[in-house]
Amino acid sequence: QVQLVESGGGLVQAGGSLRLSCAASGRTFSSYAMGWFRQAPGKEREFVATISRSGSNEYYADSVRGRFTISRDNAKNTMYLQMNSLKPEDTAIYYCAADFSRLGIIRVVASAYELWGQGTQVTVSS
Repeated sequence: QVQLVESGGGLVQAGGSLRLSCAASGRTFSSYAMGWFRQAPGKEREFVATISRSGSNEYYADSVRGRFTISRDNAKNTMYLQMNSLKPEDTAIYYCAADFSRLGIIRVVASAYELWGQGTQVTVSS
């Protein structure tokens, strides 16, 4: 059974950086695409970034493009989200998610992802 565990969240000042990790277990990591989503209090869960099975293709939400970088290390069964130039509006719980469909297309809708981690809190102070 596949499990996803996020880590790396915390409190940071505006303009600072954080690196989130998502460790996967239980299934061949390189066989599925992955994504990051976030949910702020009182708001719906929103797409942040996604990466293909091999790591060769990435796609970002407009709100984070140029500041965040998604990556994965299939040998370590881990996905990352490097977040730079953080803003208070980036404050949210960040979730990693797995897309087992093997469709090979960019998917930005939360319902397309079958498995979710428990989330890690990111708080950016002004």
